[in-house]
Formats: sequence, structure tokens, C-alpha cells
Amino acid sequence: MENGAGRVQRLGPLLIANRGEIAVRVQRSARELGLRTVAVFVAADRGAPHAVLADEAVLISSYLDAAELIRAARLTGARSVHPGYGFLSENADFARAVDQAGITWIGPPAAAIELMGDKGRAKRLAAESGVPVVPGTGGAEAGAEEIRAFADEQGYPLMIKALSGGGGKGMRVVDNADGLDAALAAARREAEAAFGDGRVLAERYLERPRHIEIQVLADSHGNAVHLGERECSLQRRHQKVIEEAPSPAVDVPMREAMGSAAVSLATACNYEGAGTVEFIVPADGDGFFFLEMNTRLQVEHPVTEMVWGVDLVSEQLRLAAGEPIGGRLGASEPRGHAVEARLYAEDPAAGFLPSTGVIRRWREPVGAGIRVDSGVTEGSVVGTEFDPLLAKLVAHGPDRATALGRLDRALSELQLLGVSSSAAFTRALLAEPAVGAGRLDTSLLERLLCELDLSVPEDLVAAGALGLYLADTEGLGLAAGPWRRRFERLGEIRIGEGGIGGAVGFARAQARWLPGGSLLCELDGRARTYAATLDGETIWVARGGHQLRMSPERKARAAPPAAGSLEAPMPGVVLIVSVRNGDRVEEGQVLLVLESMKMELQVTAPVAGVVGGLELKVGDRVAQGDALVVIGADSGEPSSGAAEAGAAR
Repeated sequence: MENGAGRVQRLGPLLIANRGEIAVRVQRSARELGLRTVAVFVAADRGAPHAVLADEAVLISSYLDAAELIRAARLTGARSVHPGYGFLSENADFARAVDQAGITWIGPPAAAIELMGDKGRAKRLAAESGVPVVPGTGGAEAGAEEIRAFADEQGYPLMIKALSGGGGKGMRVVDNADGLDAALAAARREAEAAFGDGRVLAERYLERPRHIEIQVLADSHGNAVHLGERECSLQRRHQKVIEEAPSPAVDVPMREAMGSAAVSLATACNYEGAGTVEFIVPADGDGFFFLEMNTRLQVEHPVTEMVWGVDLVSEQLRLAAGEPIGGRLGASEPRGHAVEARLYAEDPAAGFLPSTGVIRRWREPVGAGIRVDSGVTEGSVVGTEFDPLLAKLVAHGPDRATALGRLDRALSELQLLGVSSSAAFTRALLAEPAVGAGRLDTSLLERLLCELDLSVPEDLVAAGALGLYLADTEGLGLAAGPWRRRFERLGEIRIGEGGIGGAVGFARAQARWLPGGSLLCELDGRARTYAATLDGETIWVARGGHQLRMSPERKARAAPPAAGSLEAPMPGVVLIVSVRNGDRVEEGQVLLVLESMKMELQVTAPVAGVVGGLELKVGDRVAQGDALVVIGADSGEPSSGAAEAGAAR
């Protein structure tokens, strides 16, 4: 009789229908089980880590083309497909096509994906299974009139939510009737772009709740278990930022109740493999409500792995091979505490605009209890085509305080140069008393934003200037900056009389380059080491999670921008053009919507005026700093202003 290991071997080669850190993570578990792996990559990912580390990689045109992915599997002789998360991971048609091709799908049956991916049907099944649900519209798609009627009955605020998919896409909170139409349109548009399904429903919006999810595993023999909960309440724009296990607010009776409800739901939908049942817990902690079920591996699965001592990807493969759960998982017990931070390529100080560029340095932190799941390396290009998630930093410890401390240390030791990141922002968030005390809710992060200090430390500016000066004296031919006259002699400078560019004010400073590219700076007798790298006439320096890019002098524009010209705050694609030349607009009116890294950015009128200079159409690509539109006064004279961009809510 074939044993479990033999059954798993029949899954190889394994094609991973994804990219980035999750593709690398799946490869790691597959290799440990002795399986060969096949990667897929698009032209923009040529040479990416997930493609290089696989045993074989196939060039495709899109990660969303199911037929092309199946052709890649057939070409390489792959016997199984792991979808990762995102892309087609919760696409029932893709799962069904994989099965019909005679290839093993590493995930739940297509029928379960279809059922639980439709939030309306999933809510009905949850209610039938005895799981409490949030009041909302019916299971079918809700139209504007039905949603208005629901709002009149339940009141505002309410939540518009896509019927398909997850990850915060296609979700909008509506505070009053005036904002309903715009929110509906934006949610449907985003859902259609993300999942190919623009249907939505509406639910009562619970203010300041906790977001708690339960990890479930089910086999093909009718057995199902849960591996405790994850706390996912720290969110920004419905996207999780920090996750942990266990939740600081869930006691043993509540864990048993939520776990039992999750297992009941998994059994009711004939689930197989790994999945997550998400719940919302009211602010008073009285009970819980079913939110949705994610029929895939979650981004935050590592915290469960570290606490429960399991490899969830290996379990997915074993379950797909037909192994029963048996006592292997039922006997598992949680150990300690784990916290995960998502590292995004974005600039928190600039309203979290995505950051693009080439990664010039990448050094991952190491140490007790530290794990890094990444999909980038030095030389990786961060563009606008994909989600800005670069890596996940995870810390485990015997208790929550230790885990939080280790995560903060890991974020401070990470060396990332070439793009801005969320590392320093995350450290500031972890330092907040409410976070440290575990007093969390889904709107806490948004309330804290205005209180977090996201400014770049002044010593980082000084370090960048020192690095440029040393590079200049070593014959790299850098142009002299406005601070050059303040240098006294090699290795020692005086920065005074307003400081460098008026930004810093240290009386005396010394610096020297260390082997490996680090920069040792002594400012007023206080020495620190900075990660630093030169890129032509630009220096990148970093310390404590902060990154800074500096040049000796700003290159002059080919032509100055016209007064009143609104510039693209970041590279992207024009998604919507709401106005035409000659239109009269009011202050705050939306002019254009750009899309970059799967995020929508609204460009609004800074003042009332008349639209001019608009030459863009839907589908056009723009670079950061490109002129978009000019807002002029009624007389035709332009009035000054700047683009205001923010993710659509």
C-alpha cells in the first residue's frame, strides 16, 4: 500500500501559478518534500527570484490567463498546480479547468470556491449552519435602490462589499446618503478590475470592531480541524498591515466557539485543504459575526505556522494527495506568540503613494525567532504592474511583548535601498501604547495616522550629505551641492549657519566608508552606522527603517511646469477621466483617477476654476511628475495649485 510520502511525490513537478514572495515560499516547502517546481513569469519578472529559484520557469503573458497557465503545466509535465494567493487563487473556473486537464489542484474543490467566493451565498450557508451573520442585503447582487432601502432601515454607516474576491478590494464604507452612488461605482469598478466580477452587496458597518480569523484544514475523508485564530485588526483602507497569533482579546471559550463555527462552515461547504473563516467581533466583545471565507492560503499564514509548529503549504500538498488529517494536526498545540508585518514599497510620508525603482541593497534581518518571506533581491525592479508587497517580516517569542520587540528590531535592521518602504511607519505603529496593550480595532490605524511621526530623522540627511562629500573627494565627479562650501577638510565637516539645506544643524561631523558599503558617521560626538549606496550622482542612505534619497543638486527641468498644472503624483495608468477642457470645476472635484500597483488614486481640483491642457484619455500611461491638467481661473488665467492624490475609499 502506498504511504503518504509516496502519494505526495505523485504531485511533482508542481507548477506555482503566482509570483513574488508567495511563489518563493511555496517553492521552499515543495523542495523540502522532494518535489520539483515550475515557475511562471511575465516579461517584467524576467530574472525575478521566484523564476530563478525554480527548477524550471516558463514565460507567459499574464498571471491571469488560465489557459496559458495550463499550457505551461502541460509543457513542463507538471502534475499539480498551486495558485498561491491573489490572481486566480479563488477563481473556480481556473480550479475546474486544472482538474479537467487531469492536473491536481492544490486547493479546495471548485464548487466550494464558487460557493464561498459568493459572499451572499456564503452568508446564507453560514446562517443555516448556525453561525451569526452581519445584517445586510440579500445574497444576490444588490442594486442601488435595494441598498438605499437597506440603509434607510438600518442607517449609516454601511459597508459596500464585492460579492467575489477579498483582500479589501471592492470595499467602501459609506457614511451618508450623499456618498452612496460614488461608493457603489468605485466598489463595482474595483471589484471588476480585481476579480472580473463587479457585483456587490451591502452590510451594516460595525464601528471599531476587531477582525479575527480562524485557520481551518479539511481532508477528503470528511475530517476538519482548526488551528486557532489570528488577530488582523490593524488595517489601512481595509488592507491588513500587522497580524498576530493568538489574538490578545480571545480567551479559551471564545476560541472554542469561533473554531467550532469555522469547522462547521468548512464541513457544510464540503471543503478540502487550507482555508480561513473570517469573523468580525463588536467593540464590546459580545459575540462574533461571520464576515467571509477565504478559500486559499492567507498572506498572514506564517504567524499560525510559527505558533502551531506546522507548515501549512506542506499540509496543503499532503491533503491534496489524499492524506487524512488523523492525529498529525489534531494533537497540535499553540506555543508562544507571533507577529507579522507586511513590507510595502510605498512612501507613508507622501500619503502612502507606491514607490517604484530598482532595489540597490537588500539585507534581511536575522536572529532568534525571526523569519522573512521575501520575493525580491538586489537588482529587483519595483514597477507599477503588481501589488507593492515586497516581503513579510515575522517574529516569534514566548510571549507577545517579546514577539513585538523582536519584530521592531527586525524592521530596524532591515537594509532596503532604492525604493521607499513602510518599515519606519510600521515601527512607529508598533510603538503606540494602544498597539502594545493589544487594544486594537479595524479603525485604530486610521485614527493614529495623524499622530505618527513619519518625518525623516535629521541625522539621516546629514549622513547623506557626508556620503556625497566623501564620494566627491574620492574622484567620482559629483557636482558640488549648496552645502559644499561648508566642508572644512576630508572626513571632517562643519554644518552650521542653518545647516545642510536648512534641514539639519550639527556643529561638527566626521564620516568614513566601511567595507561592504556602510557609512560610519559621527555627528556632534554621536556615532551611527548607516546603510548606504551610490547610484550615479545619487546616494541612498537608511537607518532604523527610514530610507532617504539625495542628490548633490536637483537637475533642472527641461521646461518649468505651467502655473496651475497638476502633476502625476506617481507613475500609473489613467483609469477615469471625469472632465473635459473648458469644464468649470469646484474645489475638491475629482478630475482624473489613476491606477498604480492595484490602487486607485484620485486627482482633485485644488481650487475652483476651468479645466485646460487635458490631453489624456483612459488607458494612457503617465510617469511621476507628468503634467495632467491645468486649472485656470474663469478669466482664462491659470491659478496655482497642486495635485491631491489619495486612495479611493
